Amino acid sequence: MEIVEHLLVLVHLLGMAAIVGSAVFVARGTVTPALVWGARAQLVTGLILVGLAEMDDGDVNHAKIGVKLVVAIAVAACAEIAAAKGKKGEARPQLVTAAGALALLNTAIAVLW
Repeated sequence: MEIVEHLLVLVHLLGMAAIVGSAVFVARGTVTPALVWGARAQLVTGLILVGLAEMDDGDVNHAKIGVKLVVAIAVAACAEIAAAKGKKGEARPQLVTAAGALALLNTAIAVLW
C-alpha cells in the first residue's frame, strides 16, 4: 500500500508542476493541455491521498484539507474555463495566470500550514 501512496504523491506533484510550469513559465497566458490535465490530476490524487490517510487512521487536519480542496477546485475551474474559452477563440490569459497563482498558493498551504 505504501508504494501506491508514493506513486499518488508523485502524480500529485507532477500535476502541480504541470500547472505551474504551463501557467508561469511555458505558456504565459495560453492554455495548454498540461495545465488542464495537471489541475485534474491534482484534484483527483489529492482526494485519493486524503482518503488513504483517513483509512490508515492518520491524523488529518480537516480545516487544511478543506481550504486546499476549495483552492484546488478554483484551479481546476480556472483551467477548464480558460480551455473552453480558448476553443471558442476567446483567450482568457488572466484565468491561466490565476490557475498558476492558485496552484502556488495551494503548495504554500501544504508546506507552511
